[in-house]
Amino acid sequence: MDEALLRSLTPSVLTVLVRRGAGFAAAEDAVQDALVEALRVWPADPPRDAKGWLVTVAWRKFLDQARADAARRRREDRLDEEPVPGPAPAVDDTLQLYFLCAHPSLTPSSAVALTLRAVGGLTTRQIAQAYLVPEATMAQRISRAKRTVAGVRFDRPGDVATVLRVLYLVFNEGYSGDVDLAAEAIRLTRQLAARIDHPEVAGLLALMLLHHARRAARTATDGSLVPLAEQDRSRWDTESIAEGVAILQAALARDRLGEFQAQAAIAALHADAPTAEETDWVQIAEWYDELMRLTDSPIVRLNRAVAVGEADGPRAGLAALAELDTSLPRHAAVAAYLHERDGDLATAARLYAEAAHKAPNLAERDHLTRQAARLNALRRR
Repeated sequence: MDEALLRSLTPSVLTVLVRRGAGFAAAEDAVQDALVEALRVWPADPPRDAKGWLVTVAWRKFLDQARADAARRRREDRLDEEPVPGPAPAVDDTLQLYFLCAHPSLTPSSAVALTLRAVGGLTTRQIAQAYLVPEATMAQRISRAKRTVAGVRFDRPGDVATVLRVLYLVFNEGYSGDVDLAAEAIRLTRQLAARIDHPEVAGLLALMLLHHARRAARTATDGSLVPLAEQDRSRWDTESIAEGVAILQAALARDRLGEFQAQAAIAALHADAPTAEETDWVQIAEWYDELMRLTDSPIVRLNRAVAVGEADGPRAGLAALAELDTSLPRHAAVAAYLHERDGDLATAARLYAEAAHKAPNLAERDHLTRQAARLNALRRR
């Protein structure tokens, strides 16, 4: 691909979008999206009219974002128009709502989806991404769940496992930065831990605290993503780490291992390493083996491939990755990282560009695009 051509066309494409009515900042974002798409598509299928192709794709990207922004503003306007509530009741019943939405008449997956939508505040698209299914499929699942509970009495709360799953997914969505729900998920999990003496409740709380402790270091001052290995560990919240580790140790001592305890153990090993180079990857890989026995999740297998690549070398990680479906979210990013560590910069650069195109948020997309550009610059030297 002629990257010089892309750079030369960018100003004129940007001008076309602004003349069509796009604001400058929105036009810039749309053009960047189009450039990422070009990096992915052009090597195999170069267009006859490069500028026309970029204008068409960038304009579509702008319209998609404009529609999404308009929908968000309508939701915010409706919220602003609501009357000011009266005095709040002394009892917080949010956690009770989680239990009630996890109704026994629903399957666990439907109960989780309904609760995330009705109480957690997540969009159907966000829930679908968490479940690795198309948005239309998730919309149908939520609609069926609503119909199922339409005629039932909400006097039988659901089980703890379903509520834990909901809280975990709400926290993950908040932690990604798309919706700031992480602190609320921690608050509710603390409430649950105070009510229920269960090692997996404690394990989930520990996991949340250990991940949340790193949040301040996850982004730079310009909003760009900072990978774990490059984070300033002096910015990690040591009090939250100490609390999370203590809660985890008490839970593990009960010898009733569950998936949240195993995930928390992995997070604790990362938190315990003074530097990235001192991370105990061998033990992390072993915990991923335990986690796979508890839940054979494709995302767990993907993360395990990274750990194996660090513990046993990048080719071992690539061998583990080869067993997985390439359509998995972040599969291309993991493959790019492992190929880079193995010295295959050309493949790594191509995969970073592909991963940028599939990134779920702007910060991750920009980070992956920079990674691709960095490797391409190294190859030209």
